[in-house]
Amino acid sequence: MAVKKFKSRFRFTCGPWNVNEGVEAFGPGVRPTVDILEKFDAFKKIGLDGVQFHDDDAVPDMNNMTEKQIIAYAKDVKKELDKRGLVAEFVAPRLWMDPHTTDGGFTSNSKEDYKFAMWRAYRSIDIAKALGAKNIVLWLAREGTLCAESKDPVQKIGQLIDSINKMLGYDKKIKVLIESKPNEPIDRSYCGTIGHVMAVSAASVDPKRVGAVLESAHAILAGLDPANEMAFALKFGKLGSVHLNDQNGCRYDQDKSFGAESLRSAFDQVKVLCDNNYGSQGQMVGLDVKAMRTQKPEDQYRHIINSMEIVKKMEQKVAKFDKKFQAKCIKERNYEALEMYVNKLIMGEA
Repeated sequence: MAVKKFKSRFRFTCGPWNVNEGVEAFGPGVRPTVDILEKFDAFKKIGLDGVQFHDDDAVPDMNNMTEKQIIAYAKDVKKELDKRGLVAEFVAPRLWMDPHTTDGGFTSNSKEDYKFAMWRAYRSIDIAKALGAKNIVLWLAREGTLCAESKDPVQKIGQLIDSINKMLGYDKKIKVLIESKPNEPIDRSYCGTIGHVMAVSAASVDPKRVGAVLESAHAILAGLDPANEMAFALKFGKLGSVHLNDQNGCRYDQDKSFGAESLRSAFDQVKVLCDNNYGSQGQMVGLDVKAMRTQKPEDQYRHIINSMEIVKKMEQKVAKFDKKFQAKCIKERNYEALEMYVNKLIMGEA
């Protein structure tokens, strides 16, 4: 079950949701629920270094708990992580499942629902502190519209920035990382790409503490290249985390195993991370992948293992990359030769 031995430069994480029952929009679950502590054990066994959390992954039923109870529960989860030598990479408020957030959280038209969204955001910060994590991830799932005329986009984008500013003020040590996605479940997102994230960051009260999470599949859904989106964030010192996976075109968000659709794209993503020393400031590599519905319970961690193995194999390919030949091709503008070299390198023929 363990990943083949290779000392990666990266530290890997995934979330409890990456081992699930197989529930999807088109069908019910096909596998039994796995207890979170059992997942922690398996994560450690397959070679992960940490765990990603939504607020209610760490503290189930948190809506019915006091702030003191929430923090105490999170501290107990921290003890379980410590027992296994795992760390918490981040905490993300889950603002898309609750009835309060059917019309968005930070950009809701309802004052009551907005107040709820901020309560969950503040509690996520409390939970992160109890777990020893400094990153708060915002996947702005419903921050936008299903009906264009239902919201004033200029006003609501300002409301989103104000919400982030409140979070930054609540705890001076946290970093807010925005995970961009162009659509689904809404069709008009206010923060669809890394460029949008950079603009929001620049408009915040403390841009140094507002960065980005780039998910491979989300970039593909936007019709963009994941490696270039990473590069854009890296250039501005904003790439706080990555969620590596794959996507078969502009369909629903598939979260396929990393490299499952395009090994060339996987190579380019790992290359841009390696070339720019990603991870040297504590960043981790998240594997946001889902098991196929056909996968049996006894081997339901395979998609995570496979993804980690592809990252490591691509690291080895990047280490072998012939920069002198690359420079020669660039000088001669012989990009056909360079492209063929890369393909042969990936296939193990160079």
